[in-house]
Amino acid sequence: MIGKAFAAALGLGIVASVALADDERISFPADYSTKFYNYLSLDRVQNEDQIIRLFANDAAIEAANEGKELPYGSVIVGEVYKAKKDKDGNVIESSLGRRVRDKLAAIAVMEKGQGWGAALPEDLRNGDWDFAIFSPEGERLNKDLNACRSCHAPMTKTQHLFSSGHLVK
Repeated sequence: MIGKAFAAALGLGIVASVALADDERISFPADYSTKFYNYLSLDRVQNEDQIIRLFANDAAIEAANEGKELPYGSVIVGEVYKAKKDKDGNVIESSLGRRVRDKLAAIAVMEKGQGWGAALPEDLRNGDWDFAIFSPEGERLNKDLNACRSCHAPMTKTQHLFSSGHLVK
């Protein structure tokens, strides 16, 4: 009985370490701000007090310009900023009705890797895209990536991207 319990515990440890490795398969792209193309900046629809600036690597931009599916190795980076607020805590908007950017809060990364979607349940699968969230300094943040996965999963017609129509030079 103890042998079976030990084997089960060992098995769970292996599964947990594989899940952890999968969560860390995306590395922080330290040079994204100089090597990637900033293709869109906008107020985040799902967060009333955030602004996002989106960047894409050459692989993603080239495929989008050619009207092709984005290949493995495509990387999308989102700089997530807090919106400036007044003394009463209300979001400040510019004369154009856009939120005014304040501090950089996080950097979200969406990357496409071969077979990455296979281990995820259907409702969290984004083709072979997956997600990671980093601090402005590039340290991995312990965030619920399933929130990202479930939000993007229904976007099958746009390769799981909300911004695919803007992803061209």
